[in-house]
Amino acid sequence: MNDDKNLIRTYDWKKMSRQKQAEEAMVSSLTQTVEREEGEEVKGETSHFSLKNALWHGGSAYDAWFSCASNQVAQVLLTLPYSFSQLGMVSGIIFQVLYGLLGSYTAYLISILYIEYRSRKEKENVSFKNHVIQWFEVLEGLLGPYWKAIGLAFNCTFLLFGSVIQLIACASNIYYINDHLDKRTWTYIFGACCATTVFIPSFHNYRIWSFLGLGMTTYTAWYLTIAALVHGRVESVTHSSPKKLVLYFTGATNILYTFGGHAVTVEIMHAMWKPQKFKYIYLYATFYVFTLTLPSAISVYWAFGDQLLDHSNAFSLLPRTGWRDAGVILMLIHQFITFGFACTPLYFVWEKVIGMHDTKSICLRALARLPVVIPIWFLAIIFPFFGPINSAVGALLVSFTVYIIPASAHMLTFRSATARQNAAEKLPSFIPNWTVMYVVNALVVVWVLVVGFGFGGWASMTNFIKQVDTFGLFAKCYQCPPKLTNHTLHH
Repeated sequence: MNDDKNLIRTYDWKKMSRQKQAEEAMVSSLTQTVEREEGEEVKGETSHFSLKNALWHGGSAYDAWFSCASNQVAQVLLTLPYSFSQLGMVSGIIFQVLYGLLGSYTAYLISILYIEYRSRKEKENVSFKNHVIQWFEVLEGLLGPYWKAIGLAFNCTFLLFGSVIQLIACASNIYYINDHLDKRTWTYIFGACCATTVFIPSFHNYRIWSFLGLGMTTYTAWYLTIAALVHGRVESVTHSSPKKLVLYFTGATNILYTFGGHAVTVEIMHAMWKPQKFKYIYLYATFYVFTLTLPSAISVYWAFGDQLLDHSNAFSLLPRTGWRDAGVILMLIHQFITFGFACTPLYFVWEKVIGMHDTKSICLRALARLPVVIPIWFLAIIFPFFGPINSAVGALLVSFTVYIIPASAHMLTFRSATARQNAAEKLPSFIPNWTVMYVVNALVVVWVLVVGFGFGGWASMTNFIKQVDTFGLFAKCYQCPPKLTNHTLHH
């Protein structure tokens, strides 16, 4: 009897050992393939240190962290005080923490699905040299063509409007240091400037830009915090929110958008030398982002209160100083970077459509990418709104693109016992079993569907339509103060 038990234990141990070895071999194969492809890309340049390698070729975990943290907070940093004025202080803080953690969780799910897709393709000896894997391809490989269509539609539309918002933000910001031209003219100018992002091949080449971008948002966030505290509370300041449901859910949805920047997660992962290290990078990036978004939003709302309800851009309420002008200029440069982040996946999709994705010539690819920029430019001129577009995009697009679809896709991918048993990545330490994983995923889907898409969609579209009715399409200078302010500037 004992011999039989020993034989069973030995068999189980050998079976587990073989499974573990197979998993390790699969992950090792994935790592080696990625490193080999990246190594071939820069072959001949890495034999000695060069400035080009240091600034241009980035695929480490640190590069991914800088990309995530830099991309997560851009112009929304300037609209978060506006959201606090709609939500109130307590709700503003709660929603930031809640959606920050939810966003980190769904980014983790996306990374798991990417590893699962890539490991399956590696078993089939598929090479991804000169090919960037994108989210819709992951969905197609794991769940079929219908999911590809859903992912492609939501992701591309979200990134399209995300790029539009960056152009609007550029015009809105530059107007605060140079009002000789109206905001629409500035949109023309910055549209041409942002078109130069067509020359950046992939996220692998954003190393220096991600590093600088995070430095810029860090400066601006702490400028807002310190400037608001130094300025102090305005006379007879009031903090009456929340008082209207429409405003409340509009503000909540803007925060949903803030922490929904992982529509480019798959492309950032693909640019890494070891993609499996990405799992918790987005969470670490979010923790840093909290140190920027919470102090700045709290301080500006504390100082200006309900005045923010009519000022979606925090710069508009702070006195003009050299420090403010520096913040405006840095945010302009950062918005150029973020425009590139939002547009690059669209460039990849367009390249694949016209058969130019594997072209090695940077100039040819840049020329092929130009048609992507033109509709973005045009939309920024039609809808020159700032905060309202953030909320509408958050409710209607981000809610599905980066919350509902990843959680649903994860549940469907691992719905069978075989898929769970053969998963390339096992459950994380904070999830004890698959039942808990499914419960958490379902809660994410239901919460975002009801609160984000349902209430948020209603509130955001109501607010958005109100703005269109008030200012009209093609508004020449949205929310510009009267020219009488020139007299004030001379004093």
